[in-house]
Amino acid sequence: MDLKGKKVLLRVDLNVPISGAGEQKKIDDDTRIREALPTIRYLLDQGARPIVCSHLGRPDGKRSPKYSLEPVARHMAELLGREVLLSDEATGDGVHQMVHHSRGNEIILLENIRFWAEEEANDPAFSRELARLADAYVNDAFGTAHRKHASTYGVAQAMTDCGAGMLVKKELKFLQKLIENPQHPYVLIAGGAKVTDKLKAIDNLLNFVDQAIIGGAMAYAFLAAQGKAIGKSKCEAEGVAAAEKILSKAKARGVKILLPVDHVVAWPGKDPELQSPEVVAEIPLDAAALDIGPETRELFARAIAGAKTIFWNGPMGFFEKPPYGEGTRHVAESIALNKGLKVAGGGDTLSAVSLFGFAEGFDLLSTGGGASLKFLEGKGLPGIEILRGKGGVSMNIPIKDVH
Repeated sequence: MDLKGKKVLLRVDLNVPISGAGEQKKIDDDTRIREALPTIRYLLDQGARPIVCSHLGRPDGKRSPKYSLEPVARHMAELLGREVLLSDEATGDGVHQMVHHSRGNEIILLENIRFWAEEEANDPAFSRELARLADAYVNDAFGTAHRKHASTYGVAQAMTDCGAGMLVKKELKFLQKLIENPQHPYVLIAGGAKVTDKLKAIDNLLNFVDQAIIGGAMAYAFLAAQGKAIGKSKCEAEGVAAAEKILSKAKARGVKILLPVDHVVAWPGKDPELQSPEVVAEIPLDAAALDIGPETRELFARAIAGAKTIFWNGPMGFFEKPPYGEGTRHVAESIALNKGLKVAGGGDTLSAVSLFGFAEGFDLLSTGGGASLKFLEGKGLPGIEILRGKGGVSMNIPIKDVH
């Protein structure tokens, strides 16, 4: 598709953390903004006129200054060295006039698309109005590809020329390698709080992996399922039931499950930062485990060292607090040193990788936590499938360089 002179509605994910108020608002982590820039620059280089669209937070279909994209527009302008015009409206005469009078070196950013309830309702009329803004549509918001919303699905239905952006293509390239003829040994590393949130993805990945490392709070559901004492460690009954299902399937499939063999504990009711971390093999009844212990770190590191394919989702402990971040740091470092395919997903995981300085050691840091898990369940993502139906995933937009 020749993009020269074309107006392109570009859906990206600019859902970034913002602190402060009014003119003092600032972007705390601009990773998602930076990930959107290669496709924006590509469209500009091709002579296209991008009309950028995104959500921010959950305003529940109502306009709210708290969720305005105004600070995002300012930051994006600084990064691009171009003027970014923020439109108060997503549809109607006002935005059409803005598009008509915009110059070639300007980028138009629509106000938070979730200010309109029609967005999450995938309203057909709203989708058609969005489609009227442009000649073509490109989706580069992998993080919302599992949502059947107007800007991720409905607008693609309403348009003929549709495509996937650089970030979406990069995400798909590496995530597909996790479930399509992956190289072995293949190690899954799952952590974080709830087993139930990742049950379907883990269940499907057990069809491919050789070993599954389980850490974080979810590990205590697995230990409880094995009848081991977990003290006051975070654990839910439904999590134990989910862990039992995974253990049963892993046994049937011949997948080795690695669980913590020692723990860094603290005592509830006391500030964990004021306590001296204590390493134990068995968790006392009145204590809670907040990180994996040194023996477990070495056990996990050995499994990681021999892997040719690695997928990691979920930290190993309460990594935000320094005494309890060593397990997560050690896992991140072990993966970064590995020479195989290395993919990480999930907001907390990516925050930990960034915090400990190992981002360059991964092939993909997936921007779509929920979307990547849904994809790894083996199910199609609505925002991707609608593009496939129009041949848009193979549209001639290059994949962003991995590093």
